[in-house]
Amino acid sequence: MANARFTQYESHMLVECEAQFPLLLVCDHASAHIPSELHNLGVAKQYLQDHIVWDIGAGNVACELGRQLKVPVVLANHSRLVIDCNRDLDDPTAFPAVSDGVSVPGNREIDAAEREQRANSFYWPYHHAVRDELCKLEQLAAAPALIAIHSFTPSLDGVRRPWHLGALWDKDERISAPFIRHLRELDDVLIGDNEPYSGRHPADFTLDHHAEAEGLPHLGIEIRQDLIDTTAGVRRWAEVLTGALMPILGAGALYTHRAG
Repeated sequence: MANARFTQYESHMLVECEAQFPLLLVCDHASAHIPSELHNLGVAKQYLQDHIVWDIGAGNVACELGRQLKVPVVLANHSRLVIDCNRDLDDPTAFPAVSDGVSVPGNREIDAAEREQRANSFYWPYHHAVRDELCKLEQLAAAPALIAIHSFTPSLDGVRRPWHLGALWDKDERISAPFIRHLRELDDVLIGDNEPYSGRHPADFTLDHHAEAEGLPHLGIEIRQDLIDTTAGVRRWAEVLTGALMPILGAGALYTHRAG
């Protein structure tokens, strides 16, 4: 991204630029990194690059989409097994002891002090960075937009998931409705409407906390992992997203607070 500034922290990575739109991209599960002092949380070696550890390809798509749209990006810089930034801290899956059938021994008997330490080191710095970037974007619009990028496995529990992309939303469809309409017009894209996950599910902390609670326009995007596990795939699907989002983001009326 021309004139972009990349800043790496223990908890997150920040990609700043002169924003073309009042939009922030975030990726809660961008990294598979587990700090050395946690000894891989006891997870068997063959799973350390698996989908249980991170959202494969999602961080690369977020960065490429940020480059194409010329907007800032905040990415979590640690594994979701260390602490899941898209969960409320009271949610048991914030520190999962088992993920998709795989044991995570380092989370099995985690005490309150360790939970607090991880939250202070990783969770809150990431969310403070999201908040700070949204505040900066208020110079461009009263209600900047927030889009979260995730990825999903091609199958789960033996069930094939045919969608290429999923649009996750709850009460605010200002971005999701035109986004879904655009993609349904493309012959080679199968878009899920609150599939394979739902934006109405409570395990959606980032958008609920930063956007829905503040009345900001927002959207969660899921991309199937086998489509974005190469550089070419990342570029191709970022281009698809750019084509769908550009007309939406160009509408000035989007950037207002949603009542209620």
